[in-house]
Amino acid sequence: MKIKKLKLKGLFIAEPNIFYDKRGFLYETYNEKLHLKLIKKKVVQVIHSHSKRNTIRGMHFQYPHPQGKLVSVLNGKIFDVTVDIRKKSPTFGKWCGVFLDSKKKNQLWIPEGFAHGYLVMSKTADIIYKCTQKYYPNNQKGIRWNDPLINIKWPTKKPILSKKDFNALTLSENKKLPQ
Repeated sequence: MKIKKLKLKGLFIAEPNIFYDKRGFLYETYNEKLHLKLIKKKVVQVIHSHSKRNTIRGMHFQYPHPQGKLVSVLNGKIFDVTVDIRKKSPTFGKWCGVFLDSKKKNQLWIPEGFAHGYLVMSKTADIIYKCTQKYYPNNQKGIRWNDPLINIKWPTKKPILSKKDFNALTLSENKKLPQ
């Protein structure tokens, strides 16, 4: 497996070795030893999400129980975005976007202290999150997908949003953020 560090500290892409033959393919999606070496936290919950084209889910984070997430796409393609929301970080408020897809089978590691969201680029997409912290609905927070101070360059002008995501606060309006 190849590991590529991204521009925001702590983020990386994992690119697996894929073995193809006449029957199809085989690759390792998770290895506890490698995971604990790179991430240093256990996976405690796995979440599966299915969405249609032009859907933006996010930008979400949990507070006070932040989650680290290993994100992969089982079917389809997404533009995955993270925003550094650690108040004391030199890259606070900066974002990073990468394409994840089921053909490349690449995975994105998002440590605690980042907001996360994605845009579905394919007709539909199935996304798996391997999380280091249980999901607590009352701790779910959000940042507006089009916050002008963050200025994410989404490859769509008219996304499909939930009411909650549409009405999310801007980063500067969020008062409870990780250190």
